[in-house]
Amino acid sequence: MASRKTSHSKRDSSDKYSILLPTYNERENLPLIVWLLVKYFGESGYNYEIIVIDDGSPDGTLEVAEQLQKIYGEDKILLRPRAKKLGLGTAYIHGLKHASGNFIIIMDADLSHHPKFIPEFIEKQKEGNYDLVSGTRYKGAGGVYGWDLRRKLISRGANFLTQVLLRPGASDLTGSFRLYKKEVLESLVERCVSKGYVFQMEMIVRARQLNYTIGEVPISFVDRVYGESKLGGNEIVSFVKGLLTLFATT
Repeated sequence: MASRKTSHSKRDSSDKYSILLPTYNERENLPLIVWLLVKYFGESGYNYEIIVIDDGSPDGTLEVAEQLQKIYGEDKILLRPRAKKLGLGTAYIHGLKHASGNFIIIMDADLSHHPKFIPEFIEKQKEGNYDLVSGTRYKGAGGVYGWDLRRKLISRGANFLTQVLLRPGASDLTGSFRLYKKEVLESLVERCVSKGYVFQMEMIVRARQLNYTIGEVPISFVDRVYGESKLGGNEIVSFVKGLLTLFATT
């Protein structure tokens, strides 16, 4: 199969970055993550918009987002809520419909992904005209902070298993801090069938299948400050099932 490269449709000053922020019970984290995004985009001079996709949070996340929209403006903060929790993949599909940027950034709203790395993602993308740039905890100066040994072992083990079985051409498969060309993300989301923890991994595996080019930027991942971690026993079982399904079908 010939290498699949997307064209440079727009460059530099005409580039716009749409940040998709799926939220569920993030009222404490959202003001800080938005402030940091505004700060780093303001300093770097790139054009951007932040799309908050709240899935019916009972803690008042949407009300906080409405206040942030009043502060920063409706052109910078777009609210695209949904009635209930419908999953990460469908949140991205929903956000993509409303994104006006030619590049899409996906990240967690819980402060585990620091916006200070975004200018590095953008520079890396431009450097190689990559179809997607993924943050990696497992290369260079990348690392994980705030996890106990069990979480670190599970994450390392999951990543190692995936590398052995799928040979994906990227060092961090389960991370969710990435920059995509918009048309590339649309193409991948259409093809992905996984839910939860396996979804991000499938995105990289499908990208490799389609010969999309992947760049990597080392990041520091910090465990969430407020709220509950999403990784439990069920997620681990789902991950192993999803990994084996991908191995059998890709």
